[in-house]
Amino acid sequence: MPSPFLSLELLQVRLDAACQLHRGELTPLPVADMRLGIDLGTSDVVSVVVDPAGEPLALCLEWADVVRDGVVWNFFGAVEIVRRQLDELEQKLGHRFQSATTSFPPGTDPRISVNVLEAAGLTVSAVIDEPSAVVNLLGLQHAAVVDIGGGTTGVAIVEQGKVVYSADEATGGHHVSLTLSGHCGRPLAEVEVMKREQGSEVWPIVRPVFEKMCDIVQHHLERMPKGDLYLSGGSCTLPGVRELFQREFPAHRVHLPRHSLYLTPLAIACYGQATGASHAG
Repeated sequence: MPSPFLSLELLQVRLDAACQLHRGELTPLPVADMRLGIDLGTSDVVSVVVDPAGEPLALCLEWADVVRDGVVWNFFGAVEIVRRQLDELEQKLGHRFQSATTSFPPGTDPRISVNVLEAAGLTVSAVIDEPSAVVNLLGLQHAAVVDIGGGTTGVAIVEQGKVVYSADEATGGHHVSLTLSGHCGRPLAEVEVMKREQGSEVWPIVRPVFEKMCDIVQHHLERMPKGDLYLSGGSCTLPGVRELFQREFPAHRVHLPRHSLYLTPLAIACYGQATGASHAG
């Protein structure tokens, strides 16, 4: 079982490994007792396999528009993506997974994600809200997690190792894309690629959207006026996000690891490992 207290240094090593797996720079090595976590996001679907220590072994990512504002609007498309990723993992690891852990934005119905995985032929052994998954991965005691996904921004506040408050707001990377699309006069599909490939160039255009996110998060963090603030989610990968949050929350220490796109999926898979879920026998 992985340690409940994962340091930021070790977390960064594992996120770097996840990135290398996605790029095909590492060869997946199957082991006994592998665990699978699946993150159904607004911009992508990510499946991560971890070993008993929580080290990433394989990762599948497909950019897709199947979830909006925490709701699966393209159910069939989401199921097909999960099935394709299961096929890909079977080819990489020589094992067909029968169960997995998944997640949901705080305040939404967990069955939304569960239904997709079950329709893809999986048993859902554990389900957790996204920011709480990060809390569990890092073993946080007194901190806040802000998970900025494609359609929603989730906030969790931890006191004495327990989540005492969580909330979700319908704003995220999709709203950033809408702003960029309106500014450039280009389709959403094109600006999604722009965000990933030209982050420093688009940041001045989309910064006001993140400033609005800071205003929203500020309301929730009135319950924790100071302390550590951990950012996660694919929308945090744009340059300038951490600096903006640090400026807007001067009483907090803002942490944003590299490759934050993989943080929540990794946390979901490790939650399954910690709870003994999604066994690969």
